[in-house]
Amino acid sequence: MPYSQPQSVLVLGGSRGIGAAIVRRFASDGARVTFTYASSAAPALELAEQTGSTALQLDSADRQALTSAIEGLGAIDVVVVNAGVFVGGDPLELDADAVDRLFTINVNAPYHAAVSAARQMPDGGRIILIGSTNADRVPMPGVAAYSASKAALTGMVKGLARDFGPRGITVNLVQPGPTDTDMNPADGPLNDLMHSFMAIKRHARSEEVAGMVAWLSGSEARLVTGAALTLDGGFAA
Repeated sequence: MPYSQPQSVLVLGGSRGIGAAIVRRFASDGARVTFTYASSAAPALELAEQTGSTALQLDSADRQALTSAIEGLGAIDVVVVNAGVFVGGDPLELDADAVDRLFTINVNAPYHAAVSAARQMPDGGRIILIGSTNADRVPMPGVAAYSASKAALTGMVKGLARDFGPRGITVNLVQPGPTDTDMNPADGPLNDLMHSFMAIKRHARSEEVAGMVAWLSGSEARLVTGAALTLDGGFAA
């Protein structure tokens, strides 16, 4: 790997929660960070100002816009694909268009982003996808489509790791469990249920997920590729 720390980082879906923590971590480590956001303009612009990063509005469901944005950034050392959506409920009643959009954003977009980034990534670059522990365990009804979309990432990173391995590019998946964010607060109504499945009964902090992403991007993780690293307090144990 030609650098000990990444110099140029792209975070897809970086304005809130886990994505924002990843942006903050890379920026604090001295990287030049660009991140995307779909609609949360105010927090995105505030984060960009606080961290010295660059915010780009982008809908990951738009393949052409996604690949064009990546191509426009030139060489990128690290790409983190955090953008994703959740659709839950009785599969007999879910809107089919919403489910199709879920698969477009959660499966198609990570694949196209990874391939586009690899075309211009220097040897030794890093591609990291953010998935979910629900890829490995589905302890409640109503999340079949979401869980399927996250399970697809497991095969994706294994295949792309082999495709890009000759260039020293690693491709890995980080699978958080319940994480304290605006969408899933640690004091939310479902926390007791979620914690009941866990060996360590607390939500993760976004900074803990960012720490794993940072480690995968550093020099100590050069040989880690095709892996799914789970950070879920034993939710899927």
